[in-house]
Amino acid sequence: MTLPHHHIRSTVGAYLARHPHEREQLGPLLDALDRTGEDIASRSTFTGHITCGAIVVDQLGRVLHVHLTSGKVLAPGGHAEPTDDSLTAAALRELHEETGIPARAVAPWPGYEAVPVDIDIHDIDAHPGKGEPGHLHFDLRFLFRLHNPNDVQVVPQAEEVGGVQWRPVDRVTSPTLREKLLKLPLQGEPETANASALIYNDRGEYLLHLRDYLPGQIWEPGMWSLLGGGREPQDATLEHTVRRELAEEAGLDLADLAPFDIEYATDDAGTTVPIAIFAGRWNGDARELHLTEGVLLAWFAPADLPRLRIAETTSDLVRRHAASLPASQIGSTPTSQEERRASPHGAVLNVIGVHLYLERPDGTVLLGLRHPDSAFAPSTWHVLAGHCEQENAIACLIREAEEEAGLHIERSDVELVHVVHHIDRAGDRPRMGLFFRARAWSGEPELREPDKCTQWRFWDPAALPGDLVPYTRLAIEKIQSGELYSETGWPA
Repeated sequence: MTLPHHHIRSTVGAYLARHPHEREQLGPLLDALDRTGEDIASRSTFTGHITCGAIVVDQLGRVLHVHLTSGKVLAPGGHAEPTDDSLTAAALRELHEETGIPARAVAPWPGYEAVPVDIDIHDIDAHPGKGEPGHLHFDLRFLFRLHNPNDVQVVPQAEEVGGVQWRPVDRVTSPTLREKLLKLPLQGEPETANASALIYNDRGEYLLHLRDYLPGQIWEPGMWSLLGGGREPQDATLEHTVRRELAEEAGLDLADLAPFDIEYATDDAGTTVPIAIFAGRWNGDARELHLTEGVLLAWFAPADLPRLRIAETTSDLVRRHAASLPASQIGSTPTSQEERRASPHGAVLNVIGVHLYLERPDGTVLLGLRHPDSAFAPSTWHVLAGHCEQENAIACLIREAEEEAGLHIERSDVELVHVVHHIDRAGDRPRMGLFFRARAWSGEPELREPDKCTQWRFWDPAALPGDLVPYTRLAIEKIQSGELYSETGWPA
């Protein structure tokens, strides 16, 4: 799955809030963001797509550059990949791939944890050998500081990188980047930074944390606040910080967390600390969480905030996030506190999964063996599948078939053959699995995403593998018998 459209849009919006005079020159990027159905995170979108760069500064204020075998000298960077869960993660992966510098060896520059230091648009020449026409790159560049150069072994990527060089700021090759870096104090140790989680559910409520009343010992004593805390040396990014804090404070592990905003807080000593805010959806029961710090966790609607002891900055943050959510993402608001606590019975949006049922004339069905490191069903067979993004289900199916296996399917050759409504584990979000048959297609299955699928194979439906995703086995059986609908995982 490529990077979410809203993540790219919010990141570009945060950048333009700092550089409003660049709106006109970023017009092609803004136009691409406004085009419906266009995935600008995919390198196969040749009207223009994003790339992510890592601008790494050492303790002397020098900036890392790579000497490409093409002769160019640039900061490390490249295309986003389906495995990247954020733009900064893409930049850090490219840094590691091109130079051998791991993500843990750098830290986001304070104030630039989720906002690019520079965005550049440039033309890329056509490459007939790869079947690529001329197109635009929208290059989002993120700023990092190297922890300790003595602990890092630089190993250039042999295929593309001939060497590396640390350049003074006034010799940075990109003019727009050089101009911005010259305005920053790049020497000296960076200040501390925090990260907090803005957790919301499908009823439009927000998870707040009642802090201990320990004046002089903790931040905002006795007040309702967000879960989160300060970055520690082992945190490669502030997303690592917020995930670590959620696990330590409440045993929470959210599948999706996206950068939302940067806030600034000032303590009693007058020190200003940037706080990166990450937003994530969760529909669980707050009473079942194992809280290790503070007094209580509870859900509150934005309308409840005036009656709470809560910082105005936190209230404003919640209201702004609530206002940013499309009405279609929020279920009906509960009318009583008891209804709010009854999480499993509230309005809950279901995840929509699209699945390809590809059957050859001999009756065998295509399955893929998922990678051992997959978060879902590792080392298990499954049909080609993906989650619907801002697109209709058939468009999703066609896109996933091309991205994952290099198969080309026409919309007119697609038919719905089964729907399975399932829950994988108790407490998980419900999922609606749509299985579509492709009556015709072109191409043979190939491993386009080897980090997700390690092999494709056609199986006899009467002799399916034992290690097959259970709801997939059920769906194939029902398709074979001509049944359109099934359910699994729901309590009796």
